[in-house]
Amino acid sequence: MARPAPDRDPAARSRLIGTLSALVILWPLFQAAQVKPGTLFDAGNLKVIGHFLAAFLPPETGAEFLGYLARATLETLAIATAGMALAFLLAVPLAYLATAAGREKPALNPLTRSLLTILRGIPELVWALVFVRVFGLGPAAGVLALGLTYGGMLAKVYAEIVESVDAAPARALRHSGASRPLAILYGLIPQAAKELASYTVYRWECAIRASVVMGFVGAGGLGQLMDQAMKMLNGGEAASILLAFMLLVFAADGLSGWLRRALDTPPANRPSPFGWRSLLVAAAIGGGIVASYRFLDIGFGELLSADAARSIGEFVAGFFPPDLSAEWLGKVGRGIWETLAISIVGTLLAAVAGLLLALPRPRAPFSFLLNTLRSLPELVWATITALAVGLGPFAGALALALHTAGVLGRLYAEALANAPAQPAQALRLSGAGNGLAFLYGTLPGAAPQLIAYTLYRWEMNIRMAAILGFVGAGGLGQLLYFELSLFHYAQASTVIIAMLALSIAVDQASAWLRQRMR
Repeated sequence: MARPAPDRDPAARSRLIGTLSALVILWPLFQAAQVKPGTLFDAGNLKVIGHFLAAFLPPETGAEFLGYLARATLETLAIATAGMALAFLLAVPLAYLATAAGREKPALNPLTRSLLTILRGIPELVWALVFVRVFGLGPAAGVLALGLTYGGMLAKVYAEIVESVDAAPARALRHSGASRPLAILYGLIPQAAKELASYTVYRWECAIRASVVMGFVGAGGLGQLMDQAMKMLNGGEAASILLAFMLLVFAADGLSGWLRRALDTPPANRPSPFGWRSLLVAAAIGGGIVASYRFLDIGFGELLSADAARSIGEFVAGFFPPDLSAEWLGKVGRGIWETLAISIVGTLLAAVAGLLLALPRPRAPFSFLLNTLRSLPELVWATITALAVGLGPFAGALALALHTAGVLGRLYAEALANAPAQPAQALRLSGAGNGLAFLYGTLPGAAPQLIAYTLYRWEMNIRMAAILGFVGAGGLGQLLYFELSLFHYAQASTVIIAMLALSIAVDQASAWLRQRMR
């Protein structure tokens, strides 16, 4: 009797179609990103990068330089803290206008959300460059840039968090005659307080990295010192700056974790609703904000004066109308395609590397590697990868991949650890090896979370890919940097509009993909 034919995999056809479709889509993107792995092993490039890395040793330890380094480190921390304080002041009223909670007339809601899209859609480095042109070099530009971009981010997330909690208490307060602000304050905020505080602390941690990046365009701090060291090819100083920044990031991570744990600790059962931890956290935050503004010595009276407003108005007027000529739009279109390619290729390479680094094994050395990768901003990585593979989009894709691998590796490790253990255990009991148990037992359970993390990171990477060109990594950033350097503001306006449109399009595409994969 003939043996029955084995059952076919019902998903084989869809998997084949999906694989072929991915190849068709990714091939031109890899071409646009100018991916040439062979350049990493080119003898000339290896010699250049070898000399560059050798120049990092030994790090500079002169007393005078260490004094500059200490001040730049404190300036970076102060810029991040002051910028977050300004962002919070902007975010609270904007989140109130953006949320639909307790609102009978939602007319302002779409208008406010559009404003938030513009604020967070334009990278903070672009805002910093604009403010440096208006107010000159210094930390004021960095604080204002962080305030605008992170104000938009905080307001959007604050509104989403408030809208996600149970609205029944707020409705009850409204029906009893309370105003909308009081209904939100007493009906919704207590439920969302921990999540709001946790996200704010996380954003402060991100602001420290962003403040370093903005220093590359003259907004003060470690980034400005690093830019000077790189331009002077002073590897010893660059090494000391990188070490200082990594220590600052590790310290910020630790402090951020302590703050989140303190905020998550319920207050003791006592008449006062606030425990000593909450009071200590509040005092630390308030003291840090006051100390930051005093240290930076920013004259906000001058920034908000009539002369400053006139300067800003004249500067902004130069951006209108944008250059919409066919020739320039063609160049911007090529920049958009290159930027999109850099973001996708960099994110995909990071996803592969992050998954390999997140596999179950002794965690300590790999955790340190992940922290090191993500502690260095993409712009710093881009200055290094440009030496390894030359100027162009491939350097940008590699820089994104290195930084994002550290971010995704940490998130992937948490997702894999939280995946259901029963499928993998069942496969091992049936005789499967650890590799097969992971591939068919653990990975499918964690896949939705892994994909969601990857798509969220792609949304952030498209903004970063748009500014990596500031150090010669191609895309829209390179176009913008050249046009601003030449004072061609009408052309720069078109590039900024393209950055904003691309950011919005990627956000929408990512949200659509996440919904389809639920």
